[in-house]
Amino acid sequence: MIGAIIHGFILALGLILPLGVQNVFVFNQGAVQPRFVKALPVIITASLCDTLLISFAILGVSVVVLEYAWIRILLYSLGVCFLVYMGVVTWKSKPAEQKMTAAQSFTPKKQITFALSVSLLNPHAVLDTVGVLGTSSLRYTGADKLAFAVVCIVVSWLWFSSLGIAGRAVGKLDRSGRLLSIINSVSAIIMWGTAAYLGYSLFQL
Repeated sequence: MIGAIIHGFILALGLILPLGVQNVFVFNQGAVQPRFVKALPVIITASLCDTLLISFAILGVSVVVLEYAWIRILLYSLGVCFLVYMGVVTWKSKPAEQKMTAAQSFTPKKQITFALSVSLLNPHAVLDTVGVLGTSSLRYTGADKLAFAVVCIVVSWLWFSSLGIAGRAVGKLDRSGRLLSIINSVSAIIMWGTAAYLGYSLFQL
């Protein structure tokens, strides 16, 4: 079981560490919200989505679903639309001008909607979870497989919580809002870049 735990920890951390839209959005909301508790909707939503994806991948459900071409095309198309829209909203958010009340642009409802979109409508993230975690879990059975799954899920929850905390720390230090404006701009560019890549990938299907 120890081997399954270590394996799950390393794989989950390796998948979640790279700078991606999901990570950027969680960090961004941790930074712009006036209090950490205000960023909990995005943190919890992102964590729950990862829990769902990890569970489906390990149970083998995702592999069956993604075998249908029309589902992959739908995921890519929706992903492009959401990312373009989110990029526009993030780019227009100017904390320096709003005197650190940028959270007005990201209500709990918007946080949840956007977190759902970047978590579930990013085909590459879904395929990575299925391809890496799902495939790796095949070597385990029973208690070992359960331990593997639990560790992957715990890593996800701890990581998104840490991102939110790190973002809040940056937000407290940046009273002028200038740094957060830069972060928003970078976040928007990453979102648009990911949308462009997904659009390109869509034509390769």
